[in-house]
Amino acid sequence: MDLTPKKRKRLTYWVIGVAAACIAIIFGLKNIDMVRETFSWIIGLIMPLIIGLIIALIINVPMRFFEKILFSKSTKLKNPKIKTVISFTVSLILILGILAGVVWLVIPELVDAVAVIVDGALEFIDRISGMTKEEIAQLPLGKLLLDIDWDKTLSTLQNWIKSQGGEIVDTAVGTVSSVATGIYDFFIAIVFAVYIIFNKATLKRQVVRLVRVWVPENIADFTIHATKILGKNFRNFVSGQSLEAVILGVLCMLGMLILRIPYAPMVGALVGVTAIIPVVGGFIGAGVGAFMILTVSPVKAMIFLIFILVLQQIEGNVIYPKVMGSSVSLPSMWILAAVTIGGGIAGAVGMLLAVPVASTIYTLVGEATNKRENKNAEIETKTEIIDQQ
Repeated sequence: MDLTPKKRKRLTYWVIGVAAACIAIIFGLKNIDMVRETFSWIIGLIMPLIIGLIIALIINVPMRFFEKILFSKSTKLKNPKIKTVISFTVSLILILGILAGVVWLVIPELVDAVAVIVDGALEFIDRISGMTKEEIAQLPLGKLLLDIDWDKTLSTLQNWIKSQGGEIVDTAVGTVSSVATGIYDFFIAIVFAVYIIFNKATLKRQVVRLVRVWVPENIADFTIHATKILGKNFRNFVSGQSLEAVILGVLCMLGMLILRIPYAPMVGALVGVTAIIPVVGGFIGAGVGAFMILTVSPVKAMIFLIFILVLQQIEGNVIYPKVMGSSVSLPSMWILAAVTIGGGIAGAVGMLLAVPVASTIYTLVGEATNKRENKNAEIETKTEIIDQQ
């Protein structure tokens, strides 16, 4: 085979690249623990920036609404920067207001529920201490309480606390340090999100320019096309998931009011907010709600659990496919798979990002499949024409 200097140079680059990739893979497999630690260190280092990007993308959803709908026909606000500032301020107030309202509804009631449990436990202990063995034996699980050597249990607990005292202090210090680090990282994320929002047009032009210049043309076109689809899917996902969360929260509150279950507004708001996390979020809010209702009435708590399970089935099989089906082009089965994988990789953040990413992959694979089918159909048509000739 006669190779020109240009082809020989390109072939050399390919051989060197493949060899380097093989060496890197072999090295990574032999030092998998070091690779995992390095990867975790890099993710931890850039996590504030990732969170900031996610915050910017979420805030950008209502911002686009205010910029396009409310200010589209405005003649007074011609400066785009003023529109951006007003839209950002209104969107931030809206999001913070919703979160503050939920906290105002949930936290006081949750504190009261914990206080009720603590008071009940102390009252039970006082009651037990004043009873005879015969009276204790008549209580549910009374014989089990009498069989326990409380002096030995208390002594074991005291010895354990003494032996683990240093570790407990270290854990407490580590927790405080983690909280401080988390607050600092969140502050950095907020600053980064604000920078992205107010410079999104410039950043978009810069990224597109870099991709066009440094990436081969076909790969650059695919990357820009995939990014556009991902951005659209993420906006549609946030909008659809927020609408679905509002519907679920309202239905939960109305059902609890009809069934005369306590904490209806608070639990409805909590279920609605946690439902922003796809598939599993509503169950998290329902678990906290059931715990609080349990402090008032175990029977009502059981009724609430049955009600929320029925509501989740209706929501998952009727409401969710209708709302999200028009928002993201992804079947319910793949939504569940994406949420499961995303949660296993990156927790709640992974759950939020999994659906738009999976929807983008689903769309791109569908486009590639249709393109391949059309190409095969053209080849078959040409072959048939040739055969007929």
